[in-house]
Amino acid sequence: MSRPVRIPADVDRPDRVLGPLTARQLAILGVTGLLLYALSNATRGFLPLPLFLLFAVPVALAVTVLALGRRDGVALDRLLLAALRQRLAPRHQVSAPEGVQPAPAWLTGTGSAQADVAPTPLELPARGVTSGTSAGVVDLGQDGLAVIAACSTVNFSLRTPAEQEALVAAFARYLHSLTAPVQFLVRAERLDLVPQIDELRARAGGLPHPALEAAALDHADYLTHLSRHTDLLRRQVLLVLREPARPAIAVNSALSQLRRKPAAGPVDPVARQAAEQRLARRLNEATELLAPAGIVVTALDATTATSVLAAACNPDTFLPPSAALAGADDVVTAAPITDLYDDLEGR
Repeated sequence: MSRPVRIPADVDRPDRVLGPLTARQLAILGVTGLLLYALSNATRGFLPLPLFLLFAVPVALAVTVLALGRRDGVALDRLLLAALRQRLAPRHQVSAPEGVQPAPAWLTGTGSAQADVAPTPLELPARGVTSGTSAGVVDLGQDGLAVIAACSTVNFSLRTPAEQEALVAAFARYLHSLTAPVQFLVRAERLDLVPQIDELRARAGGLPHPALEAAALDHADYLTHLSRHTDLLRRQVLLVLREPARPAIAVNSALSQLRRKPAAGPVDPVARQAAEQRLARRLNEATELLAPAGIVVTALDATTATSVLAAACNPDTFLPPSAALAGADDVVTAAPITDLYDDLEGR
């Protein structure tokens, strides 16, 4: 019988070049050390050593913390670069695949507050969402395709120890079956109770007893008060599967470790269709393997996936993603033109 081979779970970690240090950390520390050494030689003739150390020691400590520190699994130097990119990015970005159209003259005239606003197109990895065979497929352009599925939650703490072990074993079987990366995204989103409150008030009059109607209206008033004075949130667990739309080729890393990256060139429609089929098969496997753990996986269609992406890009909005919005060329009026004509003719 062949012995099992243990595959490490950290194959994507950077290679260690010198002890626990990676090439990136060595470059940051080495460049900083050389700069401080050159500065020390340049100022040795007129600057005492204690004064130079008073400046060099805090700089060396800050660079060391920046190179070796991590937060939420991400290196601090990468977080600093991301913060700089975010700070230098344009403040006004709009979703305009067709390009930003100039605003009307009456809006950007002299003295208008909008005259100095120059929005730029918002570039997102998602190019669009199409209806696939079993779910909405997110088009990532050159990066491939992805599907999003909603997962139900399981109350783990209320289970017996035997049931907890069974749930962990069922989830472990799914993890051991993975042949491609997956993502479990746990996000909090605003909870809008307006539709439930309206439905509760509408159906309160049809209850068989006046006391039930009064209780339903009181509960609607309580929900209204709760939504006005409290930020209501709900937790959503999403399963994201991703597939490259092009075949991958093997490349050599710094230490001759074989890795794979997508091949360059245009995306073949046949390869894209094959990627969609692989996503559908992986989604079915996830549904079957997570069912014993009590997790119900529901694939999101194109409309729901678009709403989830819109809510993730703008989590603080109070406007539902499914609301009917005017297009870029639509004229927004207070009332339909036909209604205005009818009012004028009636007069």
